[in-house]
Amino acid sequence: MYDVAIIGAGVVGGMIARTLAAYELKICILEKENDVAEGATKANSAIVHAGFDAKPGSLKAKLNVQGAKMMPKVCEELGVKYKNNGSLVIGFHDEDKRTIENLLERGIQNGVDGLEILDKDELKAIEPNISDNATAALYAKTGAIVCPYELTVAAIGNAMDNGADLRTGFKVCSIKAADAGYEICSENDSIKARFVVNAAGLYADEIAEMVGDTSFKITPRRGEYILLDKECGGLVSNTVFRTPSKMGKGILVTPTVDGNLLTGPTSVDMDDKEDKSTTAEGFARIIKEACENLNCIPFHKTITSFCGLRAVGSTGDFIIHSPRSGFINAAGIESPGLTSSPAIGLMVRDLLMEGGLVLREKGNFNPIRKPMHAFREASDEEKNTIIKKDAAYGRILCRCEGVTEGEILEAIRTNPRPSDLDGVKRRTRAQMGRCQGGFCMPLIMKLLAREMGVPCEKITKRGGNSFLITGKTKEEI
Repeated sequence: MYDVAIIGAGVVGGMIARTLAAYELKICILEKENDVAEGATKANSAIVHAGFDAKPGSLKAKLNVQGAKMMPKVCEELGVKYKNNGSLVIGFHDEDKRTIENLLERGIQNGVDGLEILDKDELKAIEPNISDNATAALYAKTGAIVCPYELTVAAIGNAMDNGADLRTGFKVCSIKAADAGYEICSENDSIKARFVVNAAGLYADEIAEMVGDTSFKITPRRGEYILLDKECGGLVSNTVFRTPSKMGKGILVTPTVDGNLLTGPTSVDMDDKEDKSTTAEGFARIIKEACENLNCIPFHKTITSFCGLRAVGSTGDFIIHSPRSGFINAAGIESPGLTSSPAIGLMVRDLLMEGGLVLREKGNFNPIRKPMHAFREASDEEKNTIIKKDAAYGRILCRCEGVTEGEILEAIRTNPRPSDLDGVKRRTRAQMGRCQGGFCMPLIMKLLAREMGVPCEKITKRGGNSFLITGKTKEEI
């Protein structure tokens, strides 16, 4: 019997798990996919929002500002890249200017520090490549960027290093009362837990219905992105938003913590919770609006594109409550969910305590995790010392990103352990460069196969039936 079962291994589930791992509890994280961070977490804008957009008094407003203040320390402890680059909301006419003024007032009410309105000259001074048609901007000095899947891998890994269990490939089919708690069943397995936290993202409404809660619905919202080469990362230093609409913050342009340039997302409500296809129409909109924001974006240097689905709740706010004893929803966590995730972890902890969970601090809890990018950021002298101890760190497998065999092996052997190519990619950046794995993919497949003790034919791109090969082409008959 577990004390707490967390359904969903995205950034919200990960932060809840890490928060609870500091206490003497038996914790299990359940994830239907082959790896963690497979849902909305792996395909979003990666922005740590300052907190000026959410309606004052809402959970979004409260947890955004609290989470943004927590994020630097959380990232430092987990060895995750974090950059306080600032953000801009740009306007082009008088109506935009009024929206910007309203956002300033809203931000002040929400408790956001360091907000100011810039005129055209001030805006150009800090972002020379901004559109010549922009007339004003809200400047948020506390805006930042982070890598959402790196944060999730690190948070869940840290929770596991402190005793939490992770079960992937566990698609919850039913939840029923059992032994002063709940029995959570998949097709082939089941676990029991005294408390259950529903952090299932797009499927949170379906999980809630399993315990009789029909108080909300989740709608998937498509968001397409275009990612440009690292050569383009210096085009802009701040995250640049347009003035927001009811569908979101529009097409943004932002650097990433790894030096690329990211543009998007589109915003289209969907019915299908699995449709992550990209569209020509979506890309056309991104290119058009991004080029209205900034001058001379070199889209011919695009290296990849992708689509994510955001979990939009029917209430208009985060849905964090306990509809019945021992069961807590952490649902409808759309933007600013990434920013809010550390604060959501604290809120869920407090709700569990109010529901009767006894919390005793763990004396040997270790909040520190080694950075996944430690070798790349080491000095040449430090690298040479490492290579003398383990020659695998001296063999570069991913030429585009400069990732070594030693780093890939370390990732495969570190919690939470990847079992497919995309899992290795999220942990090491191998396959994320210009060739998108064209050179290093076969080499990584061999390492995964060797470490897992399976033939290369069993290695997948992202779990399920995403197999890459069926056998050897030159095998003797």
